[in-house]
Amino acid sequence: MFSLKTFLLCESASVQRLFSTSTLPVFTLFTKDPCSLCDEAKEELEPFKHRFVLQQVDISLPENRVWWDRYRWDIPVFHLNGKFVMKHRVDVPLLDRLLRDAETQQT
Repeated sequence: MFSLKTFLLCESASVQRLFSTSTLPVFTLFTKDPCSLCDEAKEELEPFKHRFVLQQVDISLPENRVWWDRYRWDIPVFHLNGKFVMKHRVDVPLLDRLLRDAETQQT
């Protein structure tokens, strides 16, 4: 029998990855608060959310100083599986192509 906590954990994308037959790519959003462009980007990512695991990195936190030094003037910045793919705005056609390529590589 599952506890409520276990059930809620199973609803998270990272745990769903563990139970799926293929692993979803990790899409990292480098952000800070406030960031209106980041908020817009999150909205644009909504239709794709079932195709990747979204990892958000708040560059203003002390432990993320290296990302602050690198990206403070460029957020939002996006990485796919640890590699830079775009900045400032979501390039929807590019994102779709990159995700299709990642999905093809998994099969």
